[in-house]
Amino acid sequence: MSDNKARNDRRGKTRAGAGRTPDIATLRRKLARSRAKGLPKDLEARGRRVLDAYLGALESRDVPADAVLSELASGEAARKLAEMTGQELRAQQPAILASAACGAGCAYCCILLDGDGGLITEAEAQRLHAALGPVAGAADGRDWHPRACPALDPATQNCRAYDARPTVCRSFLSTDVDACRTNAAGGSADGSGMLGNHLDYLAVIALSRDLLKGTRRVATYSLENLAKAAVEGLPLDEALSAARHKSAELEHTCRDIGRS
Repeated sequence: MSDNKARNDRRGKTRAGAGRTPDIATLRRKLARSRAKGLPKDLEARGRRVLDAYLGALESRDVPADAVLSELASGEAARKLAEMTGQELRAQQPAILASAACGAGCAYCCILLDGDGGLITEAEAQRLHAALGPVAGAADGRDWHPRACPALDPATQNCRAYDARPTVCRSFLSTDVDACRTNAAGGSADGSGMLGNHLDYLAVIALSRDLLKGTRRVATYSLENLAKAAVEGLPLDEALSAARHKSAELEHTCRDIGRS
C-alpha cells in the first residue's frame, strides 16, 4: 500500500468515526483527559469526579448514549448534578444556611448591575422561556427598577418563574439584607455570594463542552437576555438566538469565579 493511500485510508476512517455516537465507556475514558478551561485544577478535578460518577450511574442503568449526549449538550446534566450537590450541602446544615437572610420579595440580588444576569444552559433557557411565556407583554421587573431581571413581578418583586429559575439563581445566598441593598445600589459590602454547587455546575458545563468537542454544541446563554426576550414575546428559537453567548463567555465566567 502506498503512503498516500494509507494516509487517505486513515483520513477516511477518521471522517467515518466522527459521525458515530460514542458509548458511555468511551466518554468516561475521554473525560479523564478533558479540561474545564478557566477553572482552577482542584475545581476541575472535583467536577470531573462528579461527572464521571454520573456517567457511571447512567452506564450501569444502560441509558442510551444518545440520551446521555443530549443531557450533556443541553446542560441538563450540569443542572441535575448542581441540584444533587446542593442538596448534599444543605443536608450538612452549614451555619451559613441557618443565617440566610433571603425571603420572598427581597429582590436586591435580581438587580443586574454587572454582566448579563449570569450564565445559564440551554435546558434552563428553554424552561425559563416556557415559564415566562404566559406573562409576555405584561409589566416586568424593569418597571420596578431599570436594571432588574425581567422575570420579576414589578408589584411584589417576586420571581414569576421561581420554579423554573436556573442554577445561578438557586445558588445565590445572602446573610445580610443591608449588604445586598448596598451592592444593588452600586456599593461593595460583604454578606452575599454563591454556594459551592455553582462551581460544580460550571465545571460540568465546561467539561461537557470539551468532552463533546466536534460532536455536539454545548451553548450557554444570558439569563437577562433570555428573560427579556421571553417577556417581550419572542418565540423560543429567536429568544435563544438573542441570548446565546459567544463561545469564550464560559471560559471567562470560569476564570472570574476561579479568582473569587
